[in-house]
Amino acid sequence: MSVVMDTNALMMPVECDVRVFEELERLLGDEALLVPEAVRDELAKLADGRGKEATAASVGLDLATDRCESVGHEEGYADDAVVEVAGREAVSHAVTNDGPLKRRLLEAGVPVVSLRAENKLTVTQP
Repeated sequence: MSVVMDTNALMMPVECDVRVFEELERLLGDEALLVPEAVRDELAKLADGRGKEATAASVGLDLATDRCESVGHEEGYADDAVVEVAGREAVSHAVTNDGPLKRRLLEAGVPVVSLRAENKLTVTQP
């Protein structure tokens, strides 16, 4: 099975001081990690800016490149791409801290991994 990562999930190490990959392994075991191309594009655009968000996006883009498999999709917007990829048979979970996206995923029947407490992740079942 695989897990699809959202933009803010890949930015959590800098923005929230979360060891995302270690937490995912603790929660889900050794799952393949997927990043929709639109998420990579969004990280690249954010990384071109300044400040903490740009730094977080730059780190997130590096993590996506080093630790995740890039996947294609039909949708052009990152959140829509996450929902599309999460709906695939081989995908077991999605990782996001975005409230509206989390609701969309849960409504689509996809378990969501998100931040709980300061630096721990938890799974919310649909």
